[in-house]
Amino acid sequence: MCWSRALLTGWVLLLVQLQYLQAVPIGIDKTKVKETEKKPDEPPDTGLHYDRYLREVIDFLEKDQHFREKLHNTDMEDIKQGKLAQELDFVSHHVRTKLDELKRQEVNRLRTLIKAKHDLEGGNAVDHQALLKQFEHLNHMNPHTFEVEDLDRLIKSATNDLENFDKERHEEFKRYEMMKEHDRREHLKTLDEEQRKKEEEHYEEMKKKHADHPKVNHPGSQNQLKEVWEEADGLDPEDFDPKTFFNLHDTNGDGFFDEQELEALFTKELEKIYDPTNEEDDMVEMEEERLRMREHVMNEVDSNKDRLVSLDEFLVATKKKEFLEPDSWETLEQNQAYTDEEMREFEEHLAQQEQDLNQRTVDLQKQREELERQQEQLNAQKVELQQVRIEGNADPEVHAADNQLHPDQEAHPPGHQEIPQHHQDTPQEHLEQHNQDLPQQGQPQAHHDGLPNQQNVAQGQHNLA
Repeated sequence: MCWSRALLTGWVLLLVQLQYLQAVPIGIDKTKVKETEKKPDEPPDTGLHYDRYLREVIDFLEKDQHFREKLHNTDMEDIKQGKLAQELDFVSHHVRTKLDELKRQEVNRLRTLIKAKHDLEGGNAVDHQALLKQFEHLNHMNPHTFEVEDLDRLIKSATNDLENFDKERHEEFKRYEMMKEHDRREHLKTLDEEQRKKEEEHYEEMKKKHADHPKVNHPGSQNQLKEVWEEADGLDPEDFDPKTFFNLHDTNGDGFFDEQELEALFTKELEKIYDPTNEEDDMVEMEEERLRMREHVMNEVDSNKDRLVSLDEFLVATKKKEFLEPDSWETLEQNQAYTDEEMREFEEHLAQQEQDLNQRTVDLQKQREELERQQEQLNAQKVELQQVRIEGNADPEVHAADNQLHPDQEAHPPGHQEIPQHHQDTPQEHLEQHNQDLPQQGQPQAHHDGLPNQQNVAQGQHNLA
């Protein structure tokens, strides 16, 4: 592997690890593993929220011959300081156009995430420009074109974020351990004295059982690597050769041990401590132990701090006293992840959160009761309004029937006796109506001719004529 390609890989792995294959499980004898045709390498997810954008930018920059040549001749420190970013002005128009497009897509993605967050939280109008300032990996003030400043920001942000990634993982594990202890204490409070005593005895028994394991070799030491050489590689420990060992476990053949390849070397040591079938063994703790081992080896061997171990760095480390005569390795059970003060502050924080949550529950209950009261008032008003409408629809018909006057009658003075409606008909119609009404009143029809009313009607007909 040429030096230029090695440097390229170093920078890329610092940011995204362009070349990567999953390490062969450590329990397999690699001397007997048949070589298979390698598929195109895919970079692993770095865990950064802009991981895809980072990988796509690097992929397109590599396609430009001028930029690739400059990258090969630039050392890691100059890359970190942003000197490489200045070469962006000399890349081809096609690459620059594609980078512009990638940046616009990334800005749109960030805006969509911000809007989604705003919609979930509820609230006033969101200021996209203000919120975009939290994304330091690009210049959000220019959302249209990819410039030198964008590449400089991307390199520096990725470098800084990856360096802090392990620290954040340690903090997350510390919170996990404190929450586990908090839950155990809370569970004890629910037990009576006898049950609590049994639970405490069981807890201490599990701790002792977990601590009872074979000796763990110092990570990266001669003893630890020889054990891998013998048990995983199936080779005679007397024939241990550092260079051969390096080539055996450089699974992607790029001339470096990356973080994943290093962590694969510790599987045998971790199996001495952790078994997923045992109640006393926590697999989350196992991954934290693996991280501690990898960090320790990186600190001792990675002299240029590029998060890679080259063959030269590895060979130099195998000649040091720490490699030949290492100190004993203290495992997690010998190094509590948190202090008593941190645990106290953590529980106080949980108590405050619980208090705030309870207060929020009370406030929400009051709001619910108030809304229910308002709803009852609205329902009562609705019923009342419907009743008024019903009465209002009936009254106009009654008044219209009672108060409708003939135009000639509107001029009559007060006290004038109103003539029934049927009296306003013609004399002939009135007579016919009167004859129809009589049977309904129960009077014999034989006496019709002698009725005084009939004479009056006849007289009325004469007068009207």
